[in-house]
Amino acid sequence: MRRTLIVVLILNALVAFVKVVVGIRTGALTVLGAALESSLDMFNNVIGILLVRVAGRGPDEDHPYGHDKFETLGTLGIVGFLSISCFELLREGVSSLMGRRAPVSVGGIDLAVIVFTLIVNVLVVVYERRRGRELGSAFLLADAAHTSSDILVTLLALGSLVLSRAGWAHLDALLAIAVALIIAWSGYRILRQSIPILVDERAIAAHELRSVVLAVPEIRDVRKVRSRSTASGQLFAEVTIAVSGSTSVDEAHRLADAVEAAIEREFGTSEVTVHVEPA
Repeated sequence: MRRTLIVVLILNALVAFVKVVVGIRTGALTVLGAALESSLDMFNNVIGILLVRVAGRGPDEDHPYGHDKFETLGTLGIVGFLSISCFELLREGVSSLMGRRAPVSVGGIDLAVIVFTLIVNVLVVVYERRRGRELGSAFLLADAAHTSSDILVTLLALGSLVLSRAGWAHLDALLAIAVALIIAWSGYRILRQSIPILVDERAIAAHELRSVVLAVPEIRDVRKVRSRSTASGQLFAEVTIAVSGSTSVDEAHRLADAVEAAIEREFGTSEVTVHVEPA
């Protein structure tokens, strides 16, 4: 994951630099907004690189469930940066609509360079999303979603430059506001994925977990089930089962092992705690 973030960081740094240059040359708000979006991608990558070492640690005395949530906290940092960029871009867009700013001339080289950054954005999204799925990383997937919005932002920036060359420069402010709204939507999507993990929202519906456990022979009842998941997708579950009062300790232990195996077969990598009570 660290290597993935370093590669993405280098590409995002290149894209951000190019967009800043074009944005300053043309004065187009959408291009400056796209530059800000790419700069935030860089900051996100830096945060990710710093967090990977912490989130990748195994359980210890102070963190018996591991350190995965540090990665989820990092996704909230992404939302914070998105909020700042959204506010600034909205402010500049409104100011421009009020006649305080207007884009200057746009050259063909400016268009070509923005097309180049668009291609790089697409490659980054494909690469980061693939690696996020392979590594089971919520942070990489969240960052890929952020960069996906960067593609649309770059398309809007390109459209703004084309319109400016055609004499429709005043539409740049409206497109800049559209860019700000896209950034806000990206932040909402990230929050929607991250908050359930941080607040230990139920990972699996109780009736689904009960049905899997009750399918194990000799279990009379399932009295309590709880579940949550980590950013990497690992399931933690607690199950209280009822068995015959005459069941021996060895047999109860065997049934608990069978429950753990059944849950892992059905839902993937799991850490299950089974409590056994007499029926």
